[in-house]
Amino acid sequence: MEVKLPEDNDTKIENIRAGYIENPKTKDSGIVCAIPQAGECPMKCEECFFQSGRSFLEPLDKNLPNLPLPTKVVNNVVRINDGNDSNVQRERVEEVAKCYNNYFFNTSMNKDLAGFPGPVVLTVNPAKMTDKSFHKVDPIPPNLMYARVRVNTWNLDAVVKPAVEYYTSQGVPVIFTFMAYYTSEPPEGHKRNYEWKKRTLNSYWVLVDYVENAIMWSFKDNPLVYSCGYHGTHECKRCGNCLREYFATKQRMSISNQ
Repeated sequence: MEVKLPEDNDTKIENIRAGYIENPKTKDSGIVCAIPQAGECPMKCEECFFQSGRSFLEPLDKNLPNLPLPTKVVNNVVRINDGNDSNVQRERVEEVAKCYNNYFFNTSMNKDLAGFPGPVVLTVNPAKMTDKSFHKVDPIPPNLMYARVRVNTWNLDAVVKPAVEYYTSQGVPVIFTFMAYYTSEPPEGHKRNYEWKKRTLNSYWVLVDYVENAIMWSFKDNPLVYSCGYHGTHECKRCGNCLREYFATKQRMSISNQ
């Protein structure tokens, strides 16, 4: 049965910014994206697509906030902040999120995750932490949907393996986002693991397929480790990670609140 949202939710969104631009990565996946804030993300993670000047939302000052009308996405799951961070202007972010039937938040700040009114994805090694360390959430809140880990071939021992052990040992899924590099090249000794090619909209230094496969194979005995995308593709429509973990988290939150 289709659930209808109050009409005033559409009015609220229209008053923020008219027009919506779909993220080509999530097209036909059941997921739509929303960014409630204007401007760049203050986290300024290196190689971030959103603020690189190559985003599908450029120019940002014209196209943000970017919000689908609630009545147009009643059967979708809304990903809050495919750009920016849900801990930035958090009160506004949560207010906008509640206009939708189904939504989850993205953040790279380990800040009151349990306080979000829905499932939340945490990028555990953002920005300058990427190759050095990762956020250790303690205790694990019921609404932690999964830990997102930024992966390259030189942070495996220092960050990736310890993060996988920490989170999956507590039942938290881990999803790898394999880094792509545009403004810089992979360091010496690792460049052979990368090739320059197009990924979705733009070209980057990306992992060659056999290296990515080898990394995933090294975690084959851990059922809670996944990669973002499916069989070397980067679109969301054949992946399903977010949809699977979203509904699993909603069920877990419901049981926790009983």
